[in-house]
Amino acid sequence: MNTPVIGVLALQGDVREHLIALAAADAVARPVRRPEELAEVDGLVLPGGESTTISKLAVLFGVMEPLRARVRGGMPVYGTCAGMILLADKILDPRSGQETVGGIDMIVRRNAFGRQNESFEAAVDVRGVEGDPVEGVFIRAPWVESVGAAAEVLAEHDGHIVAVRQGNALATSFHPELTGDHRMHALFVEMVRANRTPESL
Repeated sequence: MNTPVIGVLALQGDVREHLIALAAADAVARPVRRPEELAEVDGLVLPGGESTTISKLAVLFGVMEPLRARVRGGMPVYGTCAGMILLADKILDPRSGQETVGGIDMIVRRNAFGRQNESFEAAVDVRGVEGDPVEGVFIRAPWVESVGAAAEVLAEHDGHIVAVRQGNALATSFHPELTGDHRMHALFVEMVRANRTPESL
């Protein structure tokens, strides 16, 4: 059976919720902290949290460069909130020492939707997700200022881009893992499944 193994970068942020959502979407889900664990997964989720902290810990744990190499090599990756920032090729207002993994030709603005106390939920129509709109939870969420020609905009909210895909890289401003609606994770699991070679099944 083609059950993909999908990791969640488990350095900081809402790791547990993503592991639960991935399992509900018929993937084998496991935390990833080190390069050897990264090497064993078919795809990876970059969770919400604090993007600067996650990037610094990724460097500290020796996983940043292997992660960049795998993303460049086509490994499917899905970033939510802070994870979206990490997948951006450029951050509009980076903090000192902040690095990104890259992979999506987009410019992202950190904390664009406001501070923690300005968090909100909204129904978001996401291209490629059938049925009702996805309930998005926005917590100190970024938005995408602009995308390059290779990036596809999947959703907008209040005139701002909040979901983007480029090849095997997917990113959302919001947290689908906090709602009990696993359709975004199911979309990503299908991306991972489609990417696996027949020899790996």
